[in-house]
This record gives sequence, structure tokens and C-alpha cells, in this order.
Amino acid sequence: METAKKTLWELLWDYDPNGLVVVDRAMKVTLVNPAFCEMFNVSPEEIVGQEAAAVLGDVTDFRRVWDTNRVIKAQEKEYPAYGLHVRRVIFPIKDENIVACIMVDVTHEWRQKHELQKLKLETIEKVNEVVDNQMKVAQEIAGLLGETTAETKVSLLKLIRMVEQEQL
Repeated sequence: METAKKTLWELLWDYDPNGLVVVDRAMKVTLVNPAFCEMFNVSPEEIVGQEAAAVLGDVTDFRRVWDTNRVIKAQEKEYPAYGLHVRRVIFPIKDENIVACIMVDVTHEWRQKHELQKLKLETIEKVNEVVDNQMKVAQEIAGLLGETTAETKVSLLKLIRMVEQEQL
């Protein structure tokens, strides 16, 4: 028996590197693609038919999209339990009584951004430490210069007195 040839849309669904999830108006998962399953470490059998909140946690945004019939674009969301940071687009398909979500995995970029921020803060801290040390050294040098200047002044005054006494 020959398997039915997949349509282009089915192939796109299967091969899309972005996580795709569809929920019904009751916020139950009706469809997921392989990328979503990989992101959330679930199989379609485990998640389809379940409450979306079981994997996604808070589904307030999905409800808002359903209730308002408005798209939420480019919203970033972190899923700490999965070590995942995504940029989401959530949109209603009222004709089908569903809400769909495309999730672009931006975990790598997010980590790089935070590493760069951490590096900047560490660099600022180091520069501040160096400046503090330079100020301390400058104060020590100024103190030493002041002492040696004072000693030179005392020696010079003694020398002046000795010369003045010789002239008398």
C-alpha cells in the first residue's frame, strides 16, 4: 500500500524550524509540529488533547488573542523549565475556532545578549577598580612628594640660617 503524498503545506509544517502550536478555544492543544516537540521535549501523543498550560504555563496571551481577535506580534517569552527563550506570534483563525502560535527560538541570541551585558558590567567594575587604585597611588605619591618637599624646605631653611649666621 502506497502512503499518501504530503502536500506542500504539510511538508512546510513538518520541516519548519520554528515551533508551531495550535490550540482550540478551550485552550487545549490540537496540533504541534516536530520543532515545537523538540523545543518542549514532548511528543505529539503526549501533548495533543492536553491543556496548553501543561507545557506552556501561562496561556493568558492565547486567551487574549481569542477574545480580542487581535494578533500578538514579536512578543518575547522565556520558558525557564525548558531553558528556552522564544519570540512568538500568536494569531486567531476564527473560521476554524483555533489560535495558532509560531515560536522562533532565540535562546542563543538571548544568551549572547546577556553574556555581552555581563561582560560590559564586569568591564565597568574593573575600570572602576583600576581608577580607584590609580587615585590611591596618586594620593600616596602626593603624600610622599609633600613629605619630601617639606623635608627639602626644612633642610633649605637650616641652610639659610647657617648662611645668615656666617654673615653675622
